[in-house]
Amino acid sequence: PDWTNEVTFRDMADYNVINNEAQQQFEIELQGEKAYLSYRFYKADVALMHTYVPPPLEGKGVAAALAKAAFAWARASQKLVMIYCPYVAAFVQRHPEYRSYLDPQYLG
Repeated sequence: PDWTNEVTFRDMADYNVINNEAQQQFEIELQGEKAYLSYRFYKADVALMHTYVPPPLEGKGVAAALAKAAFAWARASQKLVMIYCPYVAAFVQRHPEYRSYLDPQYLG
């Protein structure tokens, strides 16, 4: 893949996305609530496992910001992505520009 066409964390400017490496998840804390997108490492890839957005934060673009942050981090880390999270799978369907981030060996 072309690692130079990089999506940056500036795209998530509406939210402060933290990569909590100890818990292997991207997080947004807002209004006393925490949303997250968990990940795990598999071989040379990163697997996006599960997205959780608390009900008070739903419908505000929080999950999309988490997904964008995860893809930006994967690109910056030169890691291909495997998707196990249904939300992230739907996100990529809506945003095909992220398909180039996916590991072709694990496309469904």
